[in-house]
Amino acid sequence: MSLLSDLLNLNLSDTTEKVIAEYIWIGGSGMDLRSKARTLNGPVSDPSKLPKWNYDGSSTNQAPGEDSEVILYPQAIFKDPFRRGNNILVMCDAYTPAGEPIPTNKRHAAAKIFSHPDVLAEEPWYGIEQEYTLLQRDVKWPIGWPLGGYPGPQGPYYCGIGGDKAFGRDVVDSHYKACLYAGVNISGINGEVMPGQWEFQVGPAVGISAGDELWVARYILERITEIAGIVLSFDPKPIHGDWNGAGAHTNYSTKSTRSDGGYEVIKKAIEKLGLKHKEHIAAYGEGNERRLTGRHETADINTFLWGVANRGASIRVGRDTEKAGKGYFEDRRPASNMDPYVVTSMIAETTIIWKP
Repeated sequence: MSLLSDLLNLNLSDTTEKVIAEYIWIGGSGMDLRSKARTLNGPVSDPSKLPKWNYDGSSTNQAPGEDSEVILYPQAIFKDPFRRGNNILVMCDAYTPAGEPIPTNKRHAAAKIFSHPDVLAEEPWYGIEQEYTLLQRDVKWPIGWPLGGYPGPQGPYYCGIGGDKAFGRDVVDSHYKACLYAGVNISGINGEVMPGQWEFQVGPAVGISAGDELWVARYILERITEIAGIVLSFDPKPIHGDWNGAGAHTNYSTKSTRSDGGYEVIKKAIEKLGLKHKEHIAAYGEGNERRLTGRHETADINTFLWGVANRGASIRVGRDTEKAGKGYFEDRRPASNMDPYVVTSMIAETTIIWKP
């Protein structure tokens, strides 16, 4: 095994200028990440200088077998924490050979919204709180839970420490450092209310980069769980009963909300979000109705309400924002399996572009 480890950790820059680029894309379910690697003749830092590539879309439920070629367009580059050196991870989106975005390419529409002059002028910032659950591989039951049974009730696990409260910290810390190495603007981690559930935060990130960074952070996490022999779940309610679900709370601000008088702008933005509540809920992740029940720090899925420091609201405004009269707010509705391209661009479109 030591020889295998030595080979995996070979430093290619000692012998060649060539580098390995791992192209990443989103598969047909909208949540399954796929990737494959190719050799480049030398280091590349600009995604526009990378070659387009193709894959068999019939094997990812993204194209028919008789016309299966899908084209990958490189969009963002990150350092590869697994191969290290000058090797890179490349976040891509997917197109037909004719250059049309395929139906599961949500980045293309998001990029259009983020390039709108009104949105560019507002410089939207995002901070996304990605919750997830770590499962035992063979039984799909949370790690740290007795097989076929349940741990003690919620209470001691949130930000908890100790062998009977925190399960999977080695994976969590590995992910934290790997994201920092890669260039993902990961801003923190914590244990969540349900044992075996954790959260990481990405941001602040501007515009389309929030989606790119969250997808790459998800990719890195799934690669680490692959190595650790456990399963990563983004199910918004992985365990039924008196257990918290998993969300992706999305914190949001604009140049106007961050400026003096911004609190009034925030209230107007929240009013617009309330008018489009049903449309947002429909786009905020599958299975969210199992999570947004009005219990376990959520508002009921059919109810829109906002409040200051209220974790049972659809939209939460922080005490600091209220006191300063400017800042940001948190949309607590998105599920853990949401598409960040969809959610971030939809918030910007509703609050900046849309005129009721």
